[in-house]
Amino acid sequence: MTPRMASATANAASRRAISGGGVGSSRMDFASLGRAPMRLGLGTRKLTSRDLQIVEATDELLEEEIPEPEGVASNVSLLRGFNATIPSSEKSRSRRRQTRNVDTPRLGLKKLGMGSRGLLVDDDEHDHESVASEDDVVLVGSSAGKGKKGKIKWKGRTSLSAGVSLGKDELLRQTHEIERDKENLHVRRALIHNEVEEITNKIEALDAIRSKLQQDLLRLQEDELELDDELEGVRERLELERSTNHASKTSQHATLVAQSSRRRKGPAFLPSEHDELPQEMAFMTLEGHTTPITALDFSEPYGVLVSASLDDSQPRVWDLLTGEEIGRLRGHRSTVKCIQVEDHLCLTGGEDGNLVLWDLRRVDEDEEWERDVSLSDVAEEDEAVVDEFGSVRRPEAGATNGAIHQGASSTSSAVVSNSPSIRVLEGHSKAVTSLYFEDDCLVTGASDKTMRQWDLATGQCVMTMDILWAISHPATAGPGTGFPNHLFPGAAAAAGTFAVPTPPFSDGSWDMYQDFVGAVQFWDCALVSGSGDGAVRMWDMRTGQPHRTLLGHTGPVTCLQFDELHIISGSLDKSIRIWDLRTGGMFETLKYDHAVTALQFDTRKIVAATGQNGIDIYNRTTMQHSSLLTNGHTRPAEKLRYMDKYLVSGGRDAMVKIWAL
Repeated sequence: MTPRMASATANAASRRAISGGGVGSSRMDFASLGRAPMRLGLGTRKLTSRDLQIVEATDELLEEEIPEPEGVASNVSLLRGFNATIPSSEKSRSRRRQTRNVDTPRLGLKKLGMGSRGLLVDDDEHDHESVASEDDVVLVGSSAGKGKKGKIKWKGRTSLSAGVSLGKDELLRQTHEIERDKENLHVRRALIHNEVEEITNKIEALDAIRSKLQQDLLRLQEDELELDDELEGVRERLELERSTNHASKTSQHATLVAQSSRRRKGPAFLPSEHDELPQEMAFMTLEGHTTPITALDFSEPYGVLVSASLDDSQPRVWDLLTGEEIGRLRGHRSTVKCIQVEDHLCLTGGEDGNLVLWDLRRVDEDEEWERDVSLSDVAEEDEAVVDEFGSVRRPEAGATNGAIHQGASSTSSAVVSNSPSIRVLEGHSKAVTSLYFEDDCLVTGASDKTMRQWDLATGQCVMTMDILWAISHPATAGPGTGFPNHLFPGAAAAAGTFAVPTPPFSDGSWDMYQDFVGAVQFWDCALVSGSGDGAVRMWDMRTGQPHRTLLGHTGPVTCLQFDELHIISGSLDKSIRIWDLRTGGMFETLKYDHAVTALQFDTRKIVAATGQNGIDIYNRTTMQHSSLLTNGHTRPAEKLRYMDKYLVSGGRDAMVKIWAL
């Protein structure tokens, strides 16, 4: 202690004596002492009130009991640990062994031991000398019994311990030494256990740090994928604006349909308040349907949503910004099974076998038309005539030749100006269960086991693809996907009426699945379809022929999507399968407890409706599953559609939920 500190201590002690002792209102202990900012050094420093408080509490700290450690070393003190590690125990053990040595003729045991290991050792003249000191050696035995020429006379084999007496004091000494050595071993064992436990804790801490760093790497990978998607979206936006400017300069009309949002990779435009929403939570519920949701789609986040339900022939149009219903689409005669919305255009397919193209900007005007126009002013459906191309023709007033059935060809002038229906396409003989369109090209799949390609500009069917013909003439199967033709019970009924019972949902309910073509998607001339025989087929739209069949599902394929690298399909066999487009082989399989009825994916995640109330999200980077349950559906979700961080789902509870991802 420096003179300055000594004087400070004396002054503090005198002040405490004058004031009557005590350290103040707060009581000092070792914990507060450890937190005190004491810096003892040789340089000049200022004493703080905290230092004086510690000095004043010196007597009290000395009277405190030192806290004992908990655990294995609770009964091990620092002194015992030091004594247990000094080499005195080894010396006492060596001394005890020396007391048990008996003088015998030179046997050469060391030489024998080395020779047994194949080593040659010269005789050492000091081999007979002991390593122990003379003070620790107790000599026993006698040299008597030697005869002439130093040879030992054989008197019979006797024990080496015969005639040896160590004495009571020596035996008591050895007893105490052994007990002390055993106690020291216990102390050393406790110390080693402490070191092992400390190392284990360090390893666990390092594992936690490594796990955290790995999670950071995965997040960086996800951020990189998100940036790649955003870059692709910016490039697509740039190309779109360039083409728009070029079209405006050349006075050319834009295409009928905007670029498909299903192939749009970039982030969508969102309100600034969207970031304030809690993630993975349904923040809006659209109520209005009374039966399970059969189809839904929206134009963009917070745009226009179109949803359809069972036993309802009029899909509902919603404003996602306000959550209000705008109106209904009237034109189908039965349940609508599939919907696609692009910008202000909507295409619907129903169980009546019809396809209707709608202009969603005129939905509210259609409500006024319904109030002003009577049913007698609307032309009957029986007047329609289907031509050889599968297009609907209606006789116009004063004319004998038919025209393609459009919203502008009705007999009522009110329909001409106000009906949101642009065109009706007829050609399928059974329910239209799937559709996909980009620009002016449309592909539909129906329960009549055919797929048709349409020209939306003319309304004509330009090609029909027969799935039954493809089944009877199988294309090349992908490697590792060999599977018997009879995929599951009920596939043999493909030639007749197709109906397969769905596996029970999580609430125990089930339906009869009758959608033979569960999903279609195309890009350029490549078409992919999933059908009721459990096969995923790749078609060439230039020839209408399948060129590869991916076999693996054991139930009808209900949904699929593909990008540049993978095809991902979902089925009633309770699985999602990821296929490699380059090899045609199966890349990964995700198993679930219930049937998969809808899915959508991007480079980071797969969002799927898997027969449960929640929406399953599979992270493709971390390969972990999570579920959207908060404020969600009360019965299993069946349909979904998401874009960027915006998800819409429909369930068997007749509710439409809006989620923030």
